[in-house]
Amino acid sequence: MRNGIYALRWYVLALAVILLDQLTKGLASSALEYGRPQPVFSWFNLTLQHNTGAAFSFLSGAGGWQRYFFSGIAVVISVALVIWLYRLPAKQWLLALSLGLILGGALGNLWDRLVLGYVVDFISVHYQGWYFPAFNIADSAITVGAGCMLLDSFLSRGDDSG
Repeated sequence: MRNGIYALRWYVLALAVILLDQLTKGLASSALEYGRPQPVFSWFNLTLQHNTGAAFSFLSGAGGWQRYFFSGIAVVISVALVIWLYRLPAKQWLLALSLGLILGGALGNLWDRLVLGYVVDFISVHYQGWYFPAFNIADSAITVGAGCMLLDSFLSRGDDSG
């Protein structure tokens, strides 16, 4: 049995990710000074940054074309995820969860690119002078979704029924 109309719950999850992502980015943009870390824990800061590139600021200084390139990729991937979720067998809930999280994250960052021209990042994790690149809720949803997808691939190994 395919997800069909039951895919709606995963689309709602994606919408919840988008809304939470946009809410937290709005709060960060209004409450934080750009580039100035606000310590929360010894290993965690809130630091407002604008990323015009992709993950880890890849191609951030490429002159502007990357905005449209990454936006196009996000649109294509999002359409593919919507269709995949709809056609996915209903019993594959872990894969559906991962696709919903990835879809929400992709659309959350796409919104920023289209409206602002950059992605708002504000979560900064560090340890002894080593800083992981800043990220946001959308990035977190994509990462958790990818982890769930990987877990699903291990759990369903050998299960050729779905």
